[in-house]
Amino acid sequence: MGALARLPVFFALSGRRALVAGGTAGAAWKVELLLAAGAHVAVYAAELSEEMQAVIGVASPDTVAWHARAWQAGDFAGTTLAVGACNNDDDAARFAAAARATGTPVNVIDKPDYCDFSFGSIVNRSPLVVGISTDGAAPVFAQAVRAKIEAALPHGFAAWAAAARAWRARVKESGLSFAGRRKFWQLFAGLAIGNPGRTPTDDDLTSLIHNVGRLGPAADAGSVTLVGAGPGDPELLTLRAVRALQTADVILFDDLVSGEVLDFARREARKILVGKQGHGPSCKQSDVNDIMVSLARQGRHVVRLKGGDPLIFGRAGEEIAACHQAGISVDIVPGVSAVQGAASRLGVSLTGRGQVRRLQLVTGHAANGELPDDIDWRSIADGAATTAIYMPVKTLAAFVSRAIAAGLDAGMPAVAIANATRPSERRVMSAIGALHDDIVKAQLTGPVLVIVGRVLEPAVASQVDVGEALVRAALR
Repeated sequence: MGALARLPVFFALSGRRALVAGGTAGAAWKVELLLAAGAHVAVYAAELSEEMQAVIGVASPDTVAWHARAWQAGDFAGTTLAVGACNNDDDAARFAAAARATGTPVNVIDKPDYCDFSFGSIVNRSPLVVGISTDGAAPVFAQAVRAKIEAALPHGFAAWAAAARAWRARVKESGLSFAGRRKFWQLFAGLAIGNPGRTPTDDDLTSLIHNVGRLGPAADAGSVTLVGAGPGDPELLTLRAVRALQTADVILFDDLVSGEVLDFARREARKILVGKQGHGPSCKQSDVNDIMVSLARQGRHVVRLKGGDPLIFGRAGEEIAACHQAGISVDIVPGVSAVQGAASRLGVSLTGRGQVRRLQLVTGHAANGELPDDIDWRSIADGAATTAIYMPVKTLAAFVSRAIAAGLDAGMPAVAIANATRPSERRVMSAIGALHDDIVKAQLTGPVLVIVGRVLEPAVASQVDVGEALVRAALR
C-alpha cells in the first residue's frame, strides 16, 4: 500500500463524552456530527450562534449540555474527543495543549496545524459509512468526490447493512463452515447490490443459508480466477477484475502488474510475486502452477493476476490445464491488452476500413529466448496488416531483417512503446527499418511493445510528444 496522509479510523463514540469549545456555526456542525455518532457533548461558549442554538434545541437534553462560559483545563477530564473553534493561533495552541495534557485527541476547526484528527466528508448509509479526506488540501474536491459516492450508493444500502449486523450472529450459529459463511456473505452482497430498494427480510436470511448449504462440499472448495490487470493504468481495470481482487484470499501476480492495481485487492489477501521476465531470471511456470493448485486445494480463492490480457501471450492455457487436471474450478476475467492500451495512447485505430484488413499479434521470442522459427514472414510483410510484436527487444534486429527480406517495406511506420499507459510511458517512433537503432539510441527499457502498420501514419506525422499526450489523456 502507498503512503497514507491520514489513517482512516471509525471511532466508537456512543455514550462517551465529547467537548466542544465555541458556539460558532462551524462548531454547531461538529456538535451535530458528534451527536449523530451517539456522543454526549459538552459545549463551552459564552454565546451561541443561531446555528448552535438550533442544534442544541432539537437534541435530547441528556445528550448535550451548554456551559455558558469559556473552557477550562479541568473540563477535559473523562473526555474522549475535543473540538475547538478558536479565534487565533494562540488560542488554538492553548486549547490543543490542554487537551493533549489529558491524552484527549483534538481538532481545531480550520487550523490543521493543531489537529490530531480531521472529520472529512461523510456519506451516511449507517451502519454503512464512507469517509473522504484530502488531508485538508482540497475540501471542495472532497465534496465533489462525496457527491459522486452519494450518487453511487443507494439509500437502501442502509437497510442491507443493518441486516448484515443483525444477522451476523445467526449466520455464525447456522452450522456453515468458515468457507460456507464466506460464501454466504458473497451471496448476500450480490443480493443487496441487485436489490438496493428492497428491505431485506428473514426469508432472505433463510434462503441464503439454504442455498449455501445446498452447495455442500463445493462451498468449501477453492477456486482460481485468471485476471487481466491491463497494461498498467489502474483505471483500465474492468469491474469484474476489481470484484475478483476484492474477494481473493491469495493473489499471484507478475512483475508487470502495477502497485496501483494491487491497491484494489482485499486488504487481507496474501500477495505473492511469481514474476516471469522473458529471457531473464524467472519463476518457473511449473512452480506457478503448483503454487496455484496447492492454494486452491486448501479452499482458497486464488487470483492469478497478469499484465494485459491473460489470454494473449500470458501462458493462460498452461494454467487452465493445470487447474482442470487438478479438478479445480477456474474462471477467466479478460483484460485490456497491451496493444489496445498502447494504441489508445497513440490515438490511432488498430484497424481501418480500406487500409488494414488484419490485426496480427506475434511474440518476438520463443521459449529459448531466440527468434521463433515458425513465424509466417509473408503475413508479417503484408502492408495491409497491423502487426503487434510482444516481447521484441532482444530479437528485434533479426525480426526486422527477416520481415524486410520477406517484402515488408522498410519505410513502414512503426512505434516501440515501453510501460504503455503508465506515467513512465516512453515511446520511439520511426520507420521499421530504423526502429532497432532508434530504440538503442533512446535507451528504451522496461516492458516494450512494437506496433507496425499504416494505421500509425497520423501519429508518426504529428510526432506527438509523450508528455503532451499524457497531459491530454489526463484532461479527457
